[in-house]
Amino acid sequence: MSGKLSIIIVTYNAAATLQACLDSVLAQTYPNTELVVIDGNSTDATPETLKANTARIAFWQSEPDKGIYDAMNKALKHITGDWVYFLGADDELLPEFSAFAEELKDNNIYYANVIHKGVKRAGKVSAYYMAKVGIYHQSIIYPAAVFRDVQYDTRYRVFADWAFNMQCFGKGFTFEYKDHIIANYSHEGLSSHAVDEVFEKERGNLILKNFGIKIWLRYRFRLLKEKLRN
Repeated sequence: MSGKLSIIIVTYNAAATLQACLDSVLAQTYPNTELVVIDGNSTDATPETLKANTARIAFWQSEPDKGIYDAMNKALKHITGDWVYFLGADDELLPEFSAFAEELKDNNIYYANVIHKGVKRAGKVSAYYMAKVGIYHQSIIYPAAVFRDVQYDTRYRVFADWAFNMQCFGKGFTFEYKDHIIANYSHEGLSSHAVDEVFEKERGNLILKNFGIKIWLRYRFRLLKEKLRN
């Protein structure tokens, strides 16, 4: 089945890594892609890099935004693909991404693997793992139809993608694993060091609402064990 694949990159002062990221996307052999880039009004050479690649980008703009997830929601207004993939400006696609894209079908959410700190992660995950840890955002390709019902909640400054996947699971979308390694994921991004206080406050309720009482109880029991251990 497959179809047109929209690849979204959001940037802010990413001049040091952006060209390599763009080149990794443009080197893919999958024949039907479009590239959308939303920049948050960078003050370095990011806009110049985008201008130099204009002919190869379906749409880009540089203007102030309210953070990474606001930029991602903006980007979704400019896609025309059947499928959607998000890539960080300091990440790079690997050749297997194209093979992964060839396997898309039905209306499932597909995920594969990434290289993170030199290690292949994270394989096929259970519903409990998804609730407790989440899935690497750079490992997932979504059907565009998902975003008709749900977009990124910008109240979650760091983990809106995690919350988004929880909501998709709760709405009944199937997450299907394919054993490809599709991206080299940088560990220097926002999620590696920032705290998302709103998400942490609401995380338990998100798990209960979207995964049910059994997984919520298991999650609460784990928290209790950690508290007693400390």
